Amino acid sequence: MSYLYLWRKAVNTVMLGVAGLCTLVTVSVLFFILGFLIWNGARAINWDFFTQLPKPVGEVGGGMANAIVGSVKLLLLAALAGVPVGFVTGVYLAEFGAKRYPFLIRYVTDLLNGVPSIVIGIFAYAVVVVPMRRFSTLAGGFALSLMIIPITVRSTEQFLRAVPASLREGALALGAGKLHTVATVVVPAALRGILTGTLLGVARVAGETAPLLFTSFSNRFWTNAWDQPTASLPVMIFTYAISPYEDWHRQAWAAGLVLLALMLGANVIARMVLSGKGAR
Repeated sequence: MSYLYLWRKAVNTVMLGVAGLCTLVTVSVLFFILGFLIWNGARAINWDFFTQLPKPVGEVGGGMANAIVGSVKLLLLAALAGVPVGFVTGVYLAEFGAKRYPFLIRYVTDLLNGVPSIVIGIFAYAVVVVPMRRFSTLAGGFALSLMIIPITVRSTEQFLRAVPASLREGALALGAGKLHTVATVVVPAALRGILTGTLLGVARVAGETAPLLFTSFSNRFWTNAWDQPTASLPVMIFTYAISPYEDWHRQAWAAGLVLLALMLGANVIARMVLSGKGAR
C-alpha cells in the first residue's frame, strides 16, 4: 500500500513539474517576443510617428499617421458589415433554429473560420476590386468583415446558450412572445459576453495583412474617399520590413509595437466587459 502511495506521489510530482516547465517555456517565449518588440520598437516611437505621413524614399523620419487612421477605418467598416450579420445568425442558431439548417450553418461557419486569410483576400479582390477596377477601403473592409462574421456567430451562439433556461421560461410564463423574450431578456443577459466576443473578433483581424494586399493595397498619403486605396498598419509593417532601408526597419518595429498595443488594449477591454467592470 505504501509502495503504491509513493509511486503515485512520485508520478504526481513529476507530472506537475513537467506541466510547470511547459508553462514556463510558453510564458518565456511570449515575454521574449514582447520584450524583443518593445526593445526595437520603443526607440522609434515619437510624436512624429503618430502625426506625420511617411517620408519619401531616402529621407529619414516621418510617421504612419495615415496608416493608423486607415486601420481604424478598415476595422470600422469590417465591424459595421460583419458584426450585425454574425450577431443575427448567432441569435437564429441559439434561439430559433430547427435541426437541419443550424447544423448546415454551423458547418459553413466553421469552414469560413478556417479559410486562409489570403484566400479571403483573393475572393474580395475578385468580387469587389475587379468590378470597381481599383483598390479601395471598401474592399479591405469587406474582406475583413468576412473574417469577423464566423467569430461573431460562434461567440453569440455560445453566450446565448449559456443564459439559464429559467429566464426564458419566466418571460414566456408572463405572456411575452418568443421574439420579445429573446430581444428583452436573453440578449441583454448575454450582452457582455457577446461584446467580448465581438471585441476579440475585431482584434483578431486587426493584424491581418494578406487580405489587405489584395483589396485596400496601400497609400502614402491621406485618403479621404472610401473608394480609394488606403494605408494600414499591417501592410506598412510588411512593406517597411522587407525594404533595404534601416530607418524603415525601425519604423516597422514601432508600427508592430503600436499594433500589438492596440490588440492588447482590445483584449483588456473585452476582459473588463466580461467581468462586469466595464459596465460600472
